[in-house]
Amino acid sequence: VDIVAFEKTKEYLENNNLDNRIIILDKDTSTVSLAAKDLGIDDDMIAKTLSFYLDDKPILVVLSGNSRIDNKKYKEYFNTKAKMIDFNDVGKEIGHVVGGVCPFGVNDNIDISK
Repeated sequence: VDIVAFEKTKEYLENNNLDNRIIILDKDTSTVSLAAKDLGIDDDMIAKTLSFYLDDKPILVVLSGNSRIDNKKYKEYFNTKAKMIDFNDVGKEIGHVVGGVCPFGVNDNIDISK
């Protein structure tokens, strides 16, 4: 667990009066399936956050756990081909590592598309 990222996320939620929604699980929740299983819910009830470059600037896209990026729709919406951030660069670019990326407590100037 990235403690710094967790604390940034927790602080963001506290500052927005959402800290009563924090659930801390003892098991690995780094994938949609693992998180859903631990919470006893369906995969589509999990919000996953994917990291992309848009004109060399990092952005986040939030979608349901069972959804996939449709490259054609991505290109129509953003006017460019989808370019995911390399696994090893996500932590530096976003402020959370893969398996723990969320749209809260991210690095400054990150755009989030829903």
